[in-house]
Amino acid sequence: MKIETQLTQLGRDPAKQTGFVNGPIYRGSTVVYPTMDDLVNRRAEFTYGTAGTPTIRDLENAWTALTGGAGTVLSPSGLGAIALALLTTLKSGDHLLMPDSVYSPSRAFCDDFLQKMNVRTTYYDPLIKDEITELFADNTTVLFLESPGSQTFEVQDVPHLTALAHQHNITTIIDNTWATPLFFDAHRHGCDLSIEAGTKYLGGHSDLLLGLISANDAWFPKLRKTYDLFAMLPGAEDCFLALRGLRTLSIRVKEAEKRALAMANWLKTLPEVAKVLHPALPDCPGHEIWQRDFTGSTGLFSILLTPGFTQQNLAHMLDHMKIFSMGYSWGGFESLIIPFDCSTYRTATQWQTDALALRLQIGLEDVEDLKADLAAGFARLHA
Repeated sequence: MKIETQLTQLGRDPAKQTGFVNGPIYRGSTVVYPTMDDLVNRRAEFTYGTAGTPTIRDLENAWTALTGGAGTVLSPSGLGAIALALLTTLKSGDHLLMPDSVYSPSRAFCDDFLQKMNVRTTYYDPLIKDEITELFADNTTVLFLESPGSQTFEVQDVPHLTALAHQHNITTIIDNTWATPLFFDAHRHGCDLSIEAGTKYLGGHSDLLLGLISANDAWFPKLRKTYDLFAMLPGAEDCFLALRGLRTLSIRVKEAEKRALAMANWLKTLPEVAKVLHPALPDCPGHEIWQRDFTGSTGLFSILLTPGFTQQNLAHMLDHMKIFSMGYSWGGFESLIIPFDCSTYRTATQWQTDALALRLQIGLEDVEDLKADLAAGFARLHA
């Protein structure tokens, strides 16, 4: 079946749901057993609430089928999924490689929590290729990837980097939230574990927090064991909403792609915009890799403003937007805009620009309305 058809079928079975199209929400902590023998031997599909529920199982099974992994575990947030993947694959004394363009909370987790656990993190240029092997040490156990980067949108050569890592018995993890499994097949491109912030496009409506990790045959049993030890599972309502979001995921990300490309190409024509950072555009770093490995793009990208504007100009622009709101998430139905400056925390690469930078999430509003809102904002830049 084509992916659109699969998304309507995965994670539900009306025959087991008394004919209802969608499965019910199972909430619960205690599981009761019919006999003492069953209790002692924990003879039940679900032994306690922390082991999961049918609602959680349905989402796990659906995501496993979608990603092509051997299994999936869930987390109450995208950052929780990142932490769970790293805690599964690292131990005290290990060395971790992280792209310099990585999601800022991932960096904070490495620099604070993992450092306390005696795990050393080295940040690397996300556009690195063969030179990555120069960073491999005897105790390097994990190569983490995020493609594209969450603010500056460098596209990494994932198949090449994962192949080099596996030659040195290094495990590979990717944050695949931007592309989703619909536009980038992480496991087929060599990633052992693939992370998705279901908060974003899977939820799609800015009303849930969720993380998902799929793993291959070698890593899923270890991932599941770590998950069980932490009992860090999401709520039943969030899993139900994620399953509902799954049904329209393909339609929404394709619409996000169409609208974002229309906006990106329009922004390129404006005198206030010096550069558009969108992986589908030829001048975005790593565009040729995106063209080779990805089957689409989504609604998140960045722009660099023409030099000369001040923070006061920018505040005057952003404080009076009518449609674009300021907020740190993305992937929902609403358009968002935030300023960013990654020069303060990058360590392996230098953010070489004096221009102000903005990240845009293009939602489902009318494109002409979005253009008008931004055009009015750019006019305020000059005030």
